[in-house]
Amino acid sequence: MTSDQDSTFQALRDLLAAYADGLTVETDTTNRFCLVGIPGPATLEAWRGTLRRASIPVAWVERRKSDVGYHLMGISENASLVARLSPALRARMHGKTCFNFQRPDADLLRELRGVTEASLDALRRRGFVEAGTE
Repeated sequence: MTSDQDSTFQALRDLLAAYADGLTVETDTTNRFCLVGIPGPATLEAWRGTLRRASIPVAWVERRKSDVGYHLMGISENASLVARLSPALRARMHGKTCFNFQRPDADLLRELRGVTEASLDALRRRGFVEAGTE
C-alpha cells in the first residue's frame, strides 16, 4: 500500500464515518469501512415482501490494488443527483455507485460530502432504508 492510498483511504473513511449516526458500522478495518441500514418498505417491496437480510449496505470505502473505492448506493438510479456532479467528480465515477480515488483531493472531498449526504437522504426518503436509521 502506498502512502497516497493510506491517506486516501483515511480521508474517505473519515468522511463516511461522519454519517454513521443512525446507521450501523458493519465493517471497520484497515481495508474496508461499511455502513449498513435497516431495510425500508421500498426494499421489502423489491424483495417481494420477504425480508432477506436484517440490514443492507448503504455506503462503504474499500482499498483495491491501485485505488480506493467510495460506494454510495443512494446515487444509483438518482439521475438528479448524478446530474449535479462536477465534471471532475463524475470523471471518478465507475459504474452506478462507485467513485475511484488514488489520492485525496480537498475540493472533490468537499463535493463528495454533499453527495454523500444527499445520497443517504435519498435512500431514506425513497423508503429503501428505514427513516429512523439515519
